Amino acid sequence: MKTNKEINSLAVFEQFKIRRHYDEQSEKWYFSVIDIIAVLTEQTDYQVARNYWKVLKSRLKKEGSEVVTKCNRLKLFAEDGKMRETDVADVETILRLIQSIPSKKTEPVKLWLAKVGYERMQEMTDPERAMNRSREYWKKQGRSDKWIQQRMMSQ
Repeated sequence: MKTNKEINSLAVFEQFKIRRHYDEQSEKWYFSVIDIIAVLTEQTDYQVARNYWKVLKSRLKKEGSEVVTKCNRLKLFAEDGKMRETDVADVETILRLIQSIPSKKTEPVKLWLAKVGYERMQEMTDPERAMNRSREYWKKQGRSDKWIQQRMMSQ
């Protein structure tokens, strides 16, 4: 069973799950670079997306791009449920990074990132929105109303 922290650290773009972390101090979202690359390249195989990032990162370093230096490493939940270090970047860096990847998904991802930021601002002013978002997410995962209610009560 996924924890509330795991669920809140996931965002969904089309059929892709994107790991993310909200830093309370800087008030910024950080997104998994590999997950964003998977969306842009429409790649469902994690290893292929990881290799794409490895090659792109090397190329960008050689070009002297600041994008790579602005990527950090954070521990995020992996598919196996364990916390693993992965490259992450804030929205500004992700927007610069996606300019380096030819993709028909570029504009939809930009709009999605803007929506995620806007939703977070709304949730900060009205915490009920965050609870409703969690409830909708659990329903999409096929959780029963009883399970959702018990989960909400335990929070």
